[in-house]
Amino acid sequence: MCGIVGYIGDAKKTKQILLEGLLRLEYRGYDSSGIAVLNKSVTNIVKAKGKIAELQKKIGKEKLEGQLGIGHTRWATHGIASEVNAHPHTSGTTSVVHNGIIENYVELKSELKQKGFKFISDTDSEILAHLVESGLENGKSFTESARGAFKKVKGACAVVVITEREPEKLIVLRNFSPVVVGLGENENYIASDIPAIIPYTNRIVYLEDGDMAIVEKNEVTITDLNGTEVKREEVLVSSDPASFEKGGFKHFMLKEIYEQPRSALDTLRGKISGDFSSIELAGINTKQLNKIKKIITLGCGTSYHSCLIGKLLIENLSRIPVEVSIASEFRYSNPIIDQDTLVIVVSQSGETADTSEALLEAKRLGAKTLAITNVFNSKIARESDQVIYTRAGTEIGVASTKAFTTQLLVFYILSNILGKAKGRISEEDISSNVKSLVGVPLLIEKILKLDDQIKALAQKYNNFNNFIFLGRGLNFPIALEGALKLKEISYIHAEGYAAGEMKHGPIALVDENVPVLFIAPKNGANFTKIIGNLREIKARNGLVIFLTTEKGADEYKEYIDDLIEIPNCDYNISPIATIVPLQLFAYHIARIKGTDIDQPRNLAKVVTVE
Repeated sequence: MCGIVGYIGDAKKTKQILLEGLLRLEYRGYDSSGIAVLNKSVTNIVKAKGKIAELQKKIGKEKLEGQLGIGHTRWATHGIASEVNAHPHTSGTTSVVHNGIIENYVELKSELKQKGFKFISDTDSEILAHLVESGLENGKSFTESARGAFKKVKGACAVVVITEREPEKLIVLRNFSPVVVGLGENENYIASDIPAIIPYTNRIVYLEDGDMAIVEKNEVTITDLNGTEVKREEVLVSSDPASFEKGGFKHFMLKEIYEQPRSALDTLRGKISGDFSSIELAGINTKQLNKIKKIITLGCGTSYHSCLIGKLLIENLSRIPVEVSIASEFRYSNPIIDQDTLVIVVSQSGETADTSEALLEAKRLGAKTLAITNVFNSKIARESDQVIYTRAGTEIGVASTKAFTTQLLVFYILSNILGKAKGRISEEDISSNVKSLVGVPLLIEKILKLDDQIKALAQKYNNFNNFIFLGRGLNFPIALEGALKLKEISYIHAEGYAAGEMKHGPIALVDENVPVLFIAPKNGANFTKIIGNLREIKARNGLVIFLTTEKGADEYKEYIDDLIEIPNCDYNISPIATIVPLQLFAYHIARIKGTDIDQPRNLAKVVTVE
């Protein structure tokens, strides 16, 4: 992994389209990049370690004209980050770019070595180039050679391959790793993610798993791996160009934190009745939901944290028992599922490999499925029985912000729907809850006005090497998420715990060198317990940052070193309120430390391998 771009058409445009496409995929994370341009029957390849700027330097003023080309940003899985391991990989006349992991690469590499093929890189991806070239050397056509190669590999793959022997086509494979074809006039495009090609076309063909596309200048043919032609619908997509610009902000992450009032409003649109009295979810089968006896929520990383909050909301409002599982663990846990189980999968991109595989396992076991995702027509959206879109808008920063808060909004909306379907909450309750929901955009706007205060706190605390985040109830997952945000963009070690667990181990870490950040809305059921934890920390000379609602700290200021006070709000939406200051805190510490905030080291925006 991580990003793929392909183009066939005007020879003078190829280099520009490849480079601009790769730049638009930078947000996915990468450690090296490269392009291959095929000019008639000669392939020119340029690769570089590091940022795309390094690739552009190497290309310099070279024309690199050619009728077609492929480009790639790599995030190391097999082999270190280096120019040699960067894509495209070649074998004779064949060049290939690949996202994913070839699970049987050791076996295939051994076979290819016995046939005399020499390996230059440490990657599994190079195998694909050799497999295709082997077929060509044996007299097979490009299409036959590619199909034969694709049949041999096991694992999640998105592949684009070209050859000098048939320089008028690119061949694409999708197998559990995203790739789309963009349609143009006398030209066509390929990308692992739509933003790479959206400036050039909004006519998109989503490939399905097992699809192989033969892409020519004026034609696209899609078959399965047996050569049988299949039909895939063309979809017109829209995208806001402003999403890909920082708009005056220093980083995309800060921009996206500030976009949360708008993303919250967009997520609520169409889900709240015109008179603000009820909740509506178009396309959701409420009769089916009424039959549900158990729910399982699945996610990875930040989406997993939203699932933890979703569990508490759903159980509180509907009394349906909810289990939460990390998606990567779910498939291997022998889950207890039947036709009365609803599995909710949560993924910002809708392409997360572990979540996608967990979804397929849930379907195999007979569960009803529902996706919460931010990307229209993504794999998880297509595979689920029902889908609720968050409408957060394109999120470029690797560390998720607005996608998380909109996921929480959707969980609260869904909790009300389930509570009503089960007869557990009244129309009056829903009307009251709607009032809380519609107040979320303004609530976030007010919290964002604390930015200068939080910036000053970041200046005070940026030199500490360890942090502990503590919360209870709905805000225990916020402790986890706050710690995750800090560690992933500032590289500072941080851990989140349920505050009641302090005495069961973490308190051993507490001293004057370990700040402890409490998340404690005053209207939380366990607020007095949190105060007990607060006293325990100060008794051990711990530094305390206390995040609470208005007047929540008035009686306890002697125990608090620094206070973050946010507006009062309904406890059920308090996680949306409490996470915003923690996003800003992590951002400003990372800014002071000078880390790569939008593209943190070793991280990818969309994890398309297990």
